[in-house]
Amino acid sequence: MKLKLSDEVQFVKGVGPKWAERLSKLEIKTVRDLLYYFPREYEDRSQISQIKYTAVGEQANFKVEVLKIDYQKIRYNLDLLRVTFSDGSDVVNGIWYNQSYLRDQFNVGDKYLISGKISEKNWRKYKRKEINNPVYEKLESEASVLNTGRIVPVYSLTEGITQRRLRRVIANALKSYASLLKDQLPDSIRKKEDFPDLKTSILGMHFPKNEKHQKISRRRLAFEEFFYLQLYALEEKKKYNDLVGIQHQFKEKESQDFLAGLGFELTDAQKQVYSEIRKDMESKKTMSRLLQGDVGSGKTVVAALALLQTVANGFQGIFMAPTEILAEQHFLNFKELLNDFDYDIHLLTGSVKASERRQIETEIEAGKTDLIIGTHALFQESLNYNNPGLIVIDEQHRFGVEQRHSLKEKGDSPDLLIMTATPIPRSMAMLIYGDLDLSVIDEMPPGRKKIATFWRRENRRKQIYAFLKEKIEAGRQAYIVCPLIEKSEEMPELISAEELYNDLQSGILKDYKLALIHSSIPADEKKEIMEKFRDGEIDVLVATTVIEVGVDVSNASIMVIENAERFGLAQLHQLRGRVGRGRHQSYCILISNPPGEDASHRLEIMCKSNNGFLIAEEDLKMRGPGEFFGTKQHGIDDLKVASLIDDQKLLVDARDEAQKIVKDENWQQKYNNLAKIISKIELKI
Repeated sequence: MKLKLSDEVQFVKGVGPKWAERLSKLEIKTVRDLLYYFPREYEDRSQISQIKYTAVGEQANFKVEVLKIDYQKIRYNLDLLRVTFSDGSDVVNGIWYNQSYLRDQFNVGDKYLISGKISEKNWRKYKRKEINNPVYEKLESEASVLNTGRIVPVYSLTEGITQRRLRRVIANALKSYASLLKDQLPDSIRKKEDFPDLKTSILGMHFPKNEKHQKISRRRLAFEEFFYLQLYALEEKKKYNDLVGIQHQFKEKESQDFLAGLGFELTDAQKQVYSEIRKDMESKKTMSRLLQGDVGSGKTVVAALALLQTVANGFQGIFMAPTEILAEQHFLNFKELLNDFDYDIHLLTGSVKASERRQIETEIEAGKTDLIIGTHALFQESLNYNNPGLIVIDEQHRFGVEQRHSLKEKGDSPDLLIMTATPIPRSMAMLIYGDLDLSVIDEMPPGRKKIATFWRRENRRKQIYAFLKEKIEAGRQAYIVCPLIEKSEEMPELISAEELYNDLQSGILKDYKLALIHSSIPADEKKEIMEKFRDGEIDVLVATTVIEVGVDVSNASIMVIENAERFGLAQLHQLRGRVGRGRHQSYCILISNPPGEDASHRLEIMCKSNNGFLIAEEDLKMRGPGEFFGTKQHGIDDLKVASLIDDQKLLVDARDEAQKIVKDENWQQKYNNLAKIISKIELKI
């Protein structure tokens, strides 16, 4: 039978159906999966020591011969196997309790490599050098040694799988299948970067000859992962950039009138970003740009300027928000920002009544509407736009690649601007938004007060509520965020929104107007609650993270976050951004008795910094890229070797090489294998 990397893993020597079932829990189903299941760490057992010169308590590796085997039944349920080894300089005993089956493993005169720590306790008691449960490997030939006497791989395991057996199975797979590992990286890149071939690299990840072999193998495989993803992203980008798009003419008068009516000057960062957007809009190519900016940095004003340009050029502008509440807020903002212009602006969301919807759709199709603001309702097949020129999507990661492209297909290659208030580290943005150009507003408007952030333990609750009452009496409003909607038997230590709302309403805050909001509340009711909060009819809003992307309430100046240790840094920063939007000093109070150092470190970072990009970098380091948005992402999670934290230069190098290839119009014909690889990539963000 012809061997293939796609063969089921059960056919590898030493696996079989039962072990294949166990391996499937590690997502290992084929031989390829097994070969690409890399160690989580390594133990260097390559240095051979002499027993005579090894100190008690020291971890060491010895090349030895079996001198004596002694087995004793000490008492019921306790037996002892003592094997005496010698390396010619001295002797050491290997000690095993209740493992009588190991007697058959050892014969006098057999040669072994053994590893372990010489027991201090046994030395004090018996004055003998002894190792409890040493790692051992019979020396039949030096090449066959997997568990000691070398740099040894350590894998993540699941129930029923041991390190020793997994190493042997991987070694068997490499012996039979390694010759099938064919290089797909272009030779020019391999030579330039001085990379080993694929077979050598896979061997170097599992059973490296030395540290250098492991490092260069890892570097090559990390580069390869980045390279394929960048090739995919750049090809996607090219598809849209190569389209002849709309060439907007700069409307200077409208732009000047808009800026004059603002009552404040744009920050340097806003001016720079608008200049990048304007350049794109005035070119023949279709714009595909990601605009990153922290909460309150002024992204909406920049978007309004861009939308004004498209509308002034006679095209329709489209603005999509992730929630109805937010869409409505943007609708009111844009009406105010464009108040001095005679443009027709419509709001289209799922809750618009059928008759009104039909009327709006008719006006959009007839070209009577200049700017359409809405939610997912803007995707409907029945909705036909009249020459859209620019689409702006707010909070991109809440939609998806397919959705943004399907909206673009509604028109004749309109420009696309995507905005996010989630600060994304540059390396991550380059990987997952590689098909977009990147603009960053990294400066806050002048006079914006820093949100004072404090971490307090549970025993300070009384003082926290006294402070809260004092601010409410002064006319301010507050959010209190909980990790759960209702009490959980599995996590009794967590405070739920329903439970806290009931306690506060009948207790310490009974004299104030409270409301409860969470994802299980019907959309109409949620909308009504948020409107009342915005209008000042509610003093305290007890909520879950449903308010993470919500309306601006300039009078809300206190954010209390319960069980703050349960949230990631990026999410804590997003929640904190709900306050600090008005002229009053704002406060964020994190209530937490953190269970460990990591959680304490997160809370300390929040108290020290209001810089979203710094916080995002820390969040990426602590939680890893797969969890950055709170849900696993295709593409990011496919990184088995590369690290967005440690390999940022490698990512830039991989992108540079991918760009060189994609520049060639016929690259897919020249590099047919690369084209096949990227055709199988599904990057969904």
